[in-house]
Amino acid sequence: MNRLLLLPLVIACTGAMAQSTTPIAGTVQSKCVIQTDTDGVYGNPTADKLSTAASDGGVVPRIRYDIVTANAYNAVISYPNSFSASPTLTDSVAWTGGVTFDTGSDSGMSAFETNKISYNNSVEFPLSIAGSAFFKVTSTAEYGYDTAFPAGAYAAMVTAECIAQ
Repeated sequence: MNRLLLLPLVIACTGAMAQSTTPIAGTVQSKCVIQTDTDGVYGNPTADKLSTAASDGGVVPRIRYDIVTANAYNAVISYPNSFSASPTLTDSVAWTGGVTFDTGSDSGMSAFETNKISYNNSVEFPLSIAGSAFFKVTSTAEYGYDTAFPAGAYAAMVTAECIAQ
């Protein structure tokens, strides 16, 4: 008789061991938005030099970062070290440049400039304050040794990224 009572209990326990998996999906939106505020333009002050400096007839590009969440991202901005478009060049090009914090929506953002880290042709800024921050990028290309750049259109790219901390 005890066996008859035990059988329904065993069947009930077996059913309780069934499993199911349910997926959970999500999308993460960046809390850091990058926009070009001012396109750069190369001036040609001498035959062998292209420069974004205003004194050389150029325009310095300006990048805007809208930081929604402080202490979540680093801005990494790279000035050019090659042309993305140019006439055929037969000599080497010497590249120099820099990236500086320009202005921001919070006066404390001046610390971005103090805390920046430079390496290769890139500059990294910890985005420790929420708001809008503007960065200027300078670029100079000098061709060969007293060699004139060939006539034509030249373009180079600034790369701006938000890297999660």
